[in-house]
Amino acid sequence: MELSSEYIIKLNNDVHIPMLGFGTWELEGNLAYKPVKWALEEGYRLIDTATAYNNEEFVGKAIAESELSREDLFITTKVWNSDHGYDNTLKAFDISLNKLGLEYLDLYLIHWPIGKNEETWSALEKLYKEGKVKAIGVSNYQVKDIKELLNSNHTVPSVNQILMHPLKYKANKDVVEYCQKENIKIEAYSPLIHGYKLDKDIFQEIASNYDKSVPQILLRWSLQNGFICIPRSSNRNHIRENFEVFDFEISDADMMRLNSL
Repeated sequence: MELSSEYIIKLNNDVHIPMLGFGTWELEGNLAYKPVKWALEEGYRLIDTATAYNNEEFVGKAIAESELSREDLFITTKVWNSDHGYDNTLKAFDISLNKLGLEYLDLYLIHWPIGKNEETWSALEKLYKEGKVKAIGVSNYQVKDIKELLNSNHTVPSVNQILMHPLKYKANKDVVEYCQKENIKIEAYSPLIHGYKLDKDIFQEIASNYDKSVPQILLRWSLQNGFICIPRSSNRNHIRENFEVFDFEISDADMMRLNSL
């Protein structure tokens, strides 16, 4: 299944990114290999990893064996807290790129706003200017963190990857609204609430109304709010099911109900 152009959007630097991707958190080491391979076979083209996930080498192996065109893929990884700082970040990037077996990255993120953020961001800007990465962004940044970054640097992050699902929407609304104002895309990680609370009555009711699973409702909710989302699973059937969210729409009334949780 191919992702339609409607769900491939532009970042603030005109780079295109799929709105639905595959996350690899907790798929440590070789545990990432088969799920990433399956995801690529099912039609996912955005793959998200990180230094801290300890799986970049196996993500890279699955990518290489897919025989997909590099231009059709969107690969993200992140610099870890212990690698902050200008020189350390440049070294960490090279290590990640080598493990992934790639010549460039599509998106490189600061994983957490800890330590030398300004120096770390300057390193990301250098990588971006050199064409080693197509876009740069941040993860887990609150409004104050982004403001601090913008006060001392020139490049506006393309993405802020944050914990986002209906039970976090109200708590994170200030971040969402600020990022929208600054033209920074929100990327939702753990959009399936870590698999918890899927039996919540409102989720079950709405899923039943659309003849969909609760995970499909949660992913559709993210898409209709304009969020990029990166669900993770090690089950091939779930990986397939999570990609089957383009044949229905949640009504405005149900979206309001979910947004108000």
